[in-house]
Amino acid sequence: MIVIDAQGFRANVGIILSNPRGEVFWAKRIGQQSWQFPQGGIREGEDARDALFRELEEEVGLRPEHVRMIGATRRWLRYRLPKRYVRRNRRPLCIGQKQKWFMLELIAPESCVRFDATEKPEFDGWRWVDYWHPVDEVVFFKRQVYRLALDELSDCLKTQ
Repeated sequence: MIVIDAQGFRANVGIILSNPRGEVFWAKRIGQQSWQFPQGGIREGEDARDALFRELEEEVGLRPEHVRMIGATRRWLRYRLPKRYVRRNRRPLCIGQKQKWFMLELIAPESCVRFDATEKPEFDGWRWVDYWHPVDEVVFFKRQVYRLALDELSDCLKTQ
């Protein structure tokens, strides 16, 4: 069961995976030319850290031993969905997402990344990109939350 708060925001985790060069993992949505960080909903009874590791394995095939946690946002970061994406016939109504963002470092070989960990993969490609690149390429309504997350977590990269 997905968790939507009283204001209509779905609880979610965002995952910024880095490499030793300070680049970040940028994933291509399956069958599209749309790119984003891995992310996913927090289920009822699950905390954000549990959701992080579940989503990491489901979306990119990585397990906790493949990464090192180097930071997390202090608070929830929110974005609203454009009106055309709000499903008005669903209850509870979801108007956007509130996300807890995590910064991880890949410590396993890149060959551990795989998209076949679930029956319905979300991605079919990935690449390493410059740290700030995602702010310019992600879908417009996520840009501000990406900027906030990257800004807050940038110090984590400098201290790793």
